[in-house]
Amino acid sequence: MLDVILLEDEPVLRQELGEFLEELGYAPVCLSSLEEFERRFEPGRHRLAIIDIGLPDGCGLELIRRLRTAGEPVGIIVFSARGTSADKVLGLELGADHYLGKNADLDVLAATLAALVRSLALVPAAPAEESSCWVLDMGPRVLHIPGAPTVPLSQQDALVLRCLMARPGQNVTRRQVVEALGAQYLDYDQRRLDTQMLRLRRRIGSLSGRTLPVKTVRNTGYCFYAHAEIRA
Repeated sequence: MLDVILLEDEPVLRQELGEFLEELGYAPVCLSSLEEFERRFEPGRHRLAIIDIGLPDGCGLELIRRLRTAGEPVGIIVFSARGTSADKVLGLELGADHYLGKNADLDVLAATLAALVRSLALVPAAPAEESSCWVLDMGPRVLHIPGAPTVPLSQQDALVLRCLMARPGQNVTRRQVVEALGAQYLDYDQRRLDTQMLRLRRRIGSLSGRTLPVKTVRNTGYCFYAHAEIRA
């Protein structure tokens, strides 16, 4: 998967864009300020960036100027509510590869990202090797993450991961996940499942610093795309 660093200060939009990027198969790092960007940005890893202009601690245009002055090889898409011709010209002159208004359809954002990937000749990371195996241990209910701290799990989270990790690389339907939780699919509030998946992703990310390798398959379910092992 290709990493995308997303800089957007509005919480709801940041969450929606992060989930959309996951659905497209990217690995988003979602940030809300210039300070966070400076602290988390890794030039060798983050070759794609989506940057808002109006941020709580400064202007995204200044960040773009600094990145280009430093010669960072990152593809940049501005995604901003400031969409006048003058704004777009300035953003492109300072080094953005593309400039989209926030009223743009998300499919346009997806196509722009894909075009940027092609133009930069980016290649997703190679499939996980055996040494990069994610191991779910159902006994103590912990997730062993390659190169990162072990994460303890709730019973619900462990059941969800067991359902997904038992079929690595395959699409698992929402019905299968709900039934793995011991619930009736038709009676189950789908928003509960969405909330649980979001919290699980955040928990793994906050405790391990790694992105949970689960892709949302739009209108279908989920896919665990890394090498996986389950221990009873």
